[in-house]
Amino acid sequence: MKLLDLTFPSPAENLACDEALLNWCETGRGEEVLRFWESPEYFIVVGYGNKLCTETNMAACKTKGIPIYRRCSGGGTVLQGPGCLNYTLVLKITADGPLRTIASANRFIMERNRETIERLLPKSETRAPVAVRGHTDLCLGDLKFSGNSQRRRKHFLLFHGTFLLNLNLVLVGELLPMPSKQPDYREHRRHADFLINLGIPASAVKNAVRAAWKSEMPLGIVPRNQVACLAHEKYNTEKWNQKF
Repeated sequence: MKLLDLTFPSPAENLACDEALLNWCETGRGEEVLRFWESPEYFIVVGYGNKLCTETNMAACKTKGIPIYRRCSGGGTVLQGPGCLNYTLVLKITADGPLRTIASANRFIMERNRETIERLLPKSETRAPVAVRGHTDLCLGDLKFSGNSQRRRKHFLLFHGTFLLNLNLVLVGELLPMPSKQPDYREHRRHADFLINLGIPASAVKNAVRAAWKSEMPLGIVPRNQVACLAHEKYNTEKWNQKF
């Protein structure tokens, strides 16, 4: 698996890059890849089917100048910005492999990431264990630090998610209302009582995840033209971002 540690200058380009990598592989030109990125600016990202008026505090976002974008995968709405490390996996689907269905891919990828973070965190008698909760959440006990989602094509899938390291969780509560769909374990807790930062360096997380997925050699060709095209024609447009 190849490695791409690349943050583009704009939110639209960063979102477009994940889809471009998936399309690149699906056409037979790309390779399995692990990508990392972390936005230097705050913005909101809603899941593909989310309604902006339901899942975001649009008035607060407008007042604070926080833009809202839509991604190509499902899942809930998140705040991006400094302290939120993103990872992306583009993996090949095989008929008899662990990625053959949505559910089996979730189990396979989430368990590997769970084990990776569990080994990375310092051991303590009082520390809660790292657990997979809901379908694709990683938690310390019942406090969420990672949300994930996937998009599938015929031959490859895109699986991407976040690691909360030092994100401004107060801002999350100001910009995002309670989600319309909640996992049972959340028990209607507000964001401040539900989310947790790991408080560890991004470099440590990157090294651990790289090792877990055996991602060593850098990706030789980045489909930058496709990224630019998707950013311009899709991710920077009201037609896409205000789709629902």
